[in-house]
Amino acid sequence: MNTPLLETSIQSLKRIHQGKVRDIYDIDANTMLLVSTDRLSAFDVILPTGIANKGAMLTQMANFWFEKLKNVVPNHLTGIDPKSVVSNPAEQAQLGSRAVVVKKLKALPIEAIVRGYLVGSGWKEYKAKGTVCGIELPAGLQEASKLPKPIFTPSSKAAVGEHDENISLQQCADLIGKDMAEQVAKVAIALYQQAAEYALTRGIIIADTKFEFGLDANGVLHVMDEVLTPDSSRFWPADSYAVGSNPPSYDKQFVRDWLESTGWNKVTPAPALPADVAQKTSEKYMEAFERLTGHPLVAD
Repeated sequence: MNTPLLETSIQSLKRIHQGKVRDIYDIDANTMLLVSTDRLSAFDVILPTGIANKGAMLTQMANFWFEKLKNVVPNHLTGIDPKSVVSNPAEQAQLGSRAVVVKKLKALPIEAIVRGYLVGSGWKEYKAKGTVCGIELPAGLQEASKLPKPIFTPSSKAAVGEHDENISLQQCADLIGKDMAEQVAKVAIALYQQAAEYALTRGIIIADTKFEFGLDANGVLHVMDEVLTPDSSRFWPADSYAVGSNPPSYDKQFVRDWLESTGWNKVTPAPALPADVAQKTSEKYMEAFERLTGHPLVAD
């Protein structure tokens, strides 16, 4: 298992952003380099412990979905070899299979969340009000119930270290315009439905997921950042799914549970993960990748 890469250093390009997981570098007026590190965040705090092979897995899984879903909406990929934009061998080595060259897009200031099952914050709200993000649902649903149809529940996009907040459909329309909000909702649900149907054939339920969208210079909507990874989605093994309880998942729940057990107050700095927790998390990510794509990860 490789030593986790927590930060990249590409001196030949200007770094323009560092997110929870991705380091982004400027290439030219139209393109940028996205490098997925092995950083892990939980409760919106970046942990000091990396997860081996996570960045490569995120990139390759997102690329798998971008290809599979390209009939629904254009995506940010350019097809340019990341190693062609840096010449230093040491810098190329950092890219491995964790980097992509992407189009520069004007990001929409929302997270496009699609929920297919009643779980998490949605379940808490439903128990209290019979709604999820203000959307009324039928009475009598249980935790982890499949919803009658997937619902679009946008959130605001927070800065690193801050929390995204659920917003109403009206607030979403106020932020990006009514027509764009309707287009985003339609596209996000179509992406989710197509992916969820495929995932079921691989023994995985996609309970919910989030997408990010941007516009190109002509105002054409593109899906961007990452899609349908364990970082942006809740994956459940179909063979252990049962209505009435929150099934075990392939996402960061294993890490969250350990952090909750420590009494950590969920502000920086976060505690370091024990080696066995980090390793089991890596193994969970790899299992999800292999089940969904049908082939092993190309590790760096």
